[in-house]
Amino acid sequence: MDNKNLYEKIGELLIAHDFTIAFAESATAGRLSADFSLIEDAGKFLKGGVVCYDACIKEDMLHVDHELIQKFTPESMEVTKAITYGLSKIIKADIHIGVTGLTCPGGSESESKPVGTMFIYGSFQGERIFADRIKFDGNKSEIISATVSHCATLLYRYLQSISR
Repeated sequence: MDNKNLYEKIGELLIAHDFTIAFAESATAGRLSADFSLIEDAGKFLKGGVVCYDACIKEDMLHVDHELIQKFTPESMEVTKAITYGLSKIIKADIHIGVTGLTCPGGSESESKPVGTMFIYGSFQGERIFADRIKFDGNKSEIISATVSHCATLLYRYLQSISR
């Protein structure tokens, strides 16, 4: 299934279940929100999102504990879960998805966490529905595109699993 069809199917499932969705995006910097806004009838399910590219936004707006960021780095599953939870406190929705990761050299890049390592965390009404650490190859744009597509696939699988 191509991305256009995938997004349309997600939109149909969100509407069928009367679910709403919001995003906390670090590495993808609003791309998920933008792509979801292009789905037919997006106004029925898309609540919005927060771009938290810099760690200070994670702390100040999403109330991620500074010590958590220091211990695990801004690009980690622990912080991704925390931004997702923090988002749920400021944007009311059924589904919250957070994304962090390394799209270019620098940051918390290491041998065990190279460029392309991405973290995606999703929750439904506060309960985890998926958490994935995945590595994509390519340039910054390719990594972001692959992450957004993968996130959509994870969400689609979840929505399919509860639609049976």
